[in-house]
Amino acid sequence: MPQTIEQELHRQEFFAGLDQEYLALIAGCARNAAFGDGEFLFREGQPAETFYLVREGAVALEITAPGRVFTVQTVGAGELAGFSWLIGPQRWQFDGRAVGRVHAVELAGACLRAKCDADPRLGYDLMRRFADLAARRLQATRLQLLDVYGHAHAG
Repeated sequence: MPQTIEQELHRQEFFAGLDQEYLALIAGCARNAAFGDGEFLFREGQPAETFYLVREGAVALEITAPGRVFTVQTVGAGELAGFSWLIGPQRWQFDGRAVGRVHAVELAGACLRAKCDADPRLGYDLMRRFADLAARRLQATRLQLLDVYGHAHAG
């Protein structure tokens, strides 16, 4: 049986423990979205107006350098893609590319920021969650870099 967006948010770890009223407010900023394999959800430097809760599939977060594309991280089902909507100047810092078919909940950043401004408790709770997520992602990137480059200095 298909779930409403509010029900989908309720079952995701990132939103665990949020009041039901807040889930309803957040769901009001959301819509379902789908992307084909290789399609970009967002591009570095473009305005960041949304973020995504991946329902199915995976999103590669990439950096493009002259002649190369580096995948910094891949986020899968139940994970969020995109922080750039949260903090000015609201421009994407990475490319987000679908790996396979992706089904996601797309959340409108301006809508959610307005709801957080209107209810500082909601804003604080979400900011704590995003700060925790950012710290975990930075740690994962650090470990990835140590794995790739750490061996060069080991001996």
